[in-house]
Amino acid sequence: MKGNIIYVALIINNTNNTKQMEKIITVKDQYNSLDTLYNYLKTASSFECSKEYDKWEVRTDTNGQMAQCVILKKSAMQAIKLYFIEDNTVKINHIIPSLIMNAYFGKSVKARRDIIEIVAGKIKGALLLPSQKKAFQELEAVVSKAAV
Repeated sequence: MKGNIIYVALIINNTNNTKQMEKIITVKDQYNSLDTLYNYLKTASSFECSKEYDKWEVRTDTNGQMAQCVILKKSAMQAIKLYFIEDNTVKINHIIPSLIMNAYFGKSVKARRDIIEIVAGKIKGALLLPSQKKAFQELEAVVSKAAV
């Protein structure tokens, strides 16, 4: 029994690295709006690029409407979401673009979870984390070309 507890603790510690899959960058003045950044990424990248409402965090803009973001997608399981947090400052997050896949493999937003949900989430994270980190770095490299 003691070995199982240590194993679960190792899994939990190994999956705390998900914060590495978000980054804040300052973009050049010519890309200081969501539309100009979207147009740049659409032409400068071989990845699928789209401008969508933020269904992952459900953020609102200054008018109280659902905020938009730019999605740079590598596959159904790997993409990054970009949105402005200040004038020339963009936040980049790793997301799972497919909402169905996100429901199964995404981060749980429940306030209270039982031990089985916690352990299952950590195991999923440990299995998916290496490929997600690699995809995040590839996609982030494309966006960093627009950085100052």
